[in-house]
Amino acid sequence: MTKPLEFWFEFASTYSYPAALQVEEACKAVGVPLIWKPFLLGPVFAAQGMTDSPFNMFPVKGTYMWRDLERICGDAGLGWTQPTGFPRGSVLAGRIAARNADAGWVGDFVRAVYTANFAQDRDIADDAVIADILSEIGQDPEAVIADATSPEGKVHLRANTEEAQEKGLFGAPSMRVGDELFWGHDRLAQAIAWAQKS
Repeated sequence: MTKPLEFWFEFASTYSYPAALQVEEACKAVGVPLIWKPFLLGPVFAAQGMTDSPFNMFPVKGTYMWRDLERICGDAGLGWTQPTGFPRGSVLAGRIAARNADAGWVGDFVRAVYTANFAQDRDIADDAVIADILSEIGQDPEAVIADATSPEGKVHLRANTEEAQEKGLFGAPSMRVGDELFWGHDRLAQAIAWAQKS
């Protein structure tokens, strides 16, 4: 019996971008249920003793990563523009995605936020940008943002982040199928195949 695939992602995560734009279509193509699991990398990195993205902490690695992403996006036909700010704040976007993880429009929202950040160089830390994205996908920005930033709305992203730490996630994107963990956009196909045979 096919198991669902949990897609754990952070909107500021570079390698989550190509995976997030492809995961829903890839899962649908083979009948694998998809569970969107936004979380925050900051607390995860802090628990590992890091105070910044490893790509900023290790410039040589960061230089490689930017070129690597340019190649990956080119091969996948995805838009690419290196963000002028990195990493950008993603709390509001994460709260919206976590609060609405079961909504029919959440995949469109996730893809639009990633495209804004990594293809259009729009500042996703700006509430106005997130409001514009919500309008672009046919949602009521004022209502969605108010709900996601209410006390009841905020708990979902916090709970996901705590769950990510409890389950031993250390980066994004991460895919979980049952107790199996797959890390990195290049493990997406493997994770989906595992879900099919589970």
